[in-house]
Amino acid sequence: MSELDRPKLALYLALGVVVCFLGARHLAANLTPGAGARAGAGGATTAPVAAGERQPPVAPATVRVERAGGGRVTVHVAGAVRRPGVYRLVAGARVDDALRHAGGARPRADLDALNLAAKVEDGRQVLVPVRGARATAASPPAGAAAAASGSGSAAAAAQPVNLNTATLEQLDALDGIGPGIAQRILDYREQHGGFRRVEELAEVPGIGPKRLAALTPLVTV
Repeated sequence: MSELDRPKLALYLALGVVVCFLGARHLAANLTPGAGARAGAGGATTAPVAAGERQPPVAPATVRVERAGGGRVTVHVAGAVRRPGVYRLVAGARVDDALRHAGGARPRADLDALNLAAKVEDGRQVLVPVRGARATAASPPAGAAAAASGSGSAAAAAQPVNLNTATLEQLDALDGIGPGIAQRILDYREQHGGFRRVEELAEVPGIGPKRLAALTPLVTV
């Protein structure tokens, strides 16, 4: 072998050693434990399973099924509550839920007259009376008509309705009073702590001088 071939031979041997070293490093990196698992986490491959070893079963995906809503009901909350009005509640709601939507009962509310656990019904009214209203008798329609005629007879046979204890139904039964004005009378009573004079009815929206004159013989405080 000539002197010129020996340097070339040494160079070739050095290159061979470098190639073997790099190949060994690459092979060792591919055989590192956990490398397959990490690749599986990225979605490309999964961890290898040893021969004879059973792969654990994969748990099935859980699917949540939401039940459709049961609908809504519309109720009118009136009487001795802080915010009377019409409210939409979930189907199956209770009377107590309706009162909470209306701001809660007022201090003079007679909650014992209600079944707070009863379910509300669509299109119905939840009327909260004031304490003592159940003991007040409703005025007969015939007596109300006789008083409103202005014939000079003060309807002696009819008992006047007490403005401070009357219910919505009792006020609605009076001649010239509908459900709307009856509710305004109840709202005024709750806001001002009751009526001190019959003439205070003139402060209720919808009651003018003529209607006040017709109602004066029919009510009391």
